[in-house]
Amino acid sequence: MEKTTVYLDPDDYRRLKRLAAEQQRPSAELIREAVAEYARRHAPRRVARSVGAFSSRRDDLGERAEGLLTGLGKS
Repeated sequence: MEKTTVYLDPDDYRRLKRLAAEQQRPSAELIREAVAEYARRHAPRRVARSVGAFSSRRDDLGERAEGLLTGLGKS
């Protein structure tokens, strides 16, 4: 974990302290939770590196997927 300093508006700080007391949790835990949620919501969507990595030169793979996967995993 990294340590940082955050400056809060006095009203926000009081609300944070009240919430922390009501939930019997440290205010730092609530801040970490809030930052993690914000970062997840606002992070750019990532595409898996393997998407588009191969050149099959076929444009019908999506339409043929069920047929191609038939029997997969069966002994």
